[in-house]
Amino acid sequence: MSETTAAPATADQHSSSGASITLTDVTKRYPGQRNPAVDAFNAEIAAGEIVMLVGPSGCGKTTTLKMINRLIEPTGGSIVIGGEDVTRINADQLRRRIGYVIQAGGLFPHMTVAANIGLVPGMLRWDKKRISARVDELLELVSLDAGQYRNRYPRELSGGQQQRVGVARALAADPPVLLMDEPFGAVDPITRQRLQDELLRIHEEVPKTIVFVTHDFDEAVKLGNRIAILKEGAHIAQFDSPDTILANPADEFVEDFVGHGSTLKQLTLTRVDEVELEPATTVTIGEDARDAAARAKTDGNTEVLVLDERRRPVRWEEVKDLERDGGSVPRGQGQVDVIGRRATLNDALDTMLTSSQGCAVVTGRGDEFLGLVSVESVMHAIQSARDTAREQNLGITGRTTMQADA
Repeated sequence: MSETTAAPATADQHSSSGASITLTDVTKRYPGQRNPAVDAFNAEIAAGEIVMLVGPSGCGKTTTLKMINRLIEPTGGSIVIGGEDVTRINADQLRRRIGYVIQAGGLFPHMTVAANIGLVPGMLRWDKKRISARVDELLELVSLDAGQYRNRYPRELSGGQQQRVGVARALAADPPVLLMDEPFGAVDPITRQRLQDELLRIHEEVPKTIVFVTHDFDEAVKLGNRIAILKEGAHIAQFDSPDTILANPADEFVEDFVGHGSTLKQLTLTRVDEVELEPATTVTIGEDARDAAARAKTDGNTEVLVLDERRRPVRWEEVKDLERDGGSVPRGQGQVDVIGRRATLNDALDTMLTSSQGCAVVTGRGDEFLGLVSVESVMHAIQSARDTAREQNLGITGRTTMQADA
């Protein structure tokens, strides 16, 4: 089990933003192997950037990631974080300044959620009051209620909740760099999408430098500012923004890795917060049911979205049921599949396919309701992507024709 993370050298040195990373000719050779696992890897990663490492199994992406915090010692080359060559400092000190998240969060099963998150601050000798406040702050950041979760054990959490706690633990002592090794690979697709949304939201609030290994190219497109597609030996086939890779793959290897359907993949580049959200008729638990039904009829809706006292979606309720039952709206039973505002339209479309409402419910920080994305919004985005691709192709054809005429 790999331990999650850490911190500045002292308890009072906080770095809420990220740090740049420069890898120069970073190499890893294992005894008895003819070819290096990582062969002279070079990359410049800006502070606050999310860089995704993708490629076929065995290409060296995880080895490259683990050399950044020296869980694997490089054979050669230099790794500079925030201007300091970390290959020349104590490895334990280095890991206290780098967050590390793996599948299932890597939580210690005998420790409570609070103890897991407070582990590194405790090692840094923060006082108990400060650690407790930090635990509550981070649970709020990852959208887990502190009162409900701080004293639970990992076995009492779902896979998605464990992963959120793992991210919280990685951020506990405010490290400038976060390394993530396929952290969402062991959860179901719906939970994975929500965890991705949470990571994007957290990154907006705390812009750490993130290096993220994944085998899923769609995940790389959704999360990454830039994507490094690696061949065997961690040779970089292309290191570009997602839209550049989709529009102009560097070679046949990248084309094969990206796959077909580039127009639909453009939906992974368009975020929910880039389209206009539609309103819903809402009612808060405890409010008058018939008043809510009347408002829904005025709005031309047959269903009402029930929210809790923190404006979090609880369930959909049909107008006829509200009229029949009357009284105060109860908490009741139900579940609403939601997406974050930094989710992609591809995520929205997936959510709609499992919803009977024909729309996706969008939430912000703390799962607060923001609005709806409709099928019409997604279809409009698909058409816009196709029009843009057509215009680009016509432009390329036109330039090629003029060059031939010249």
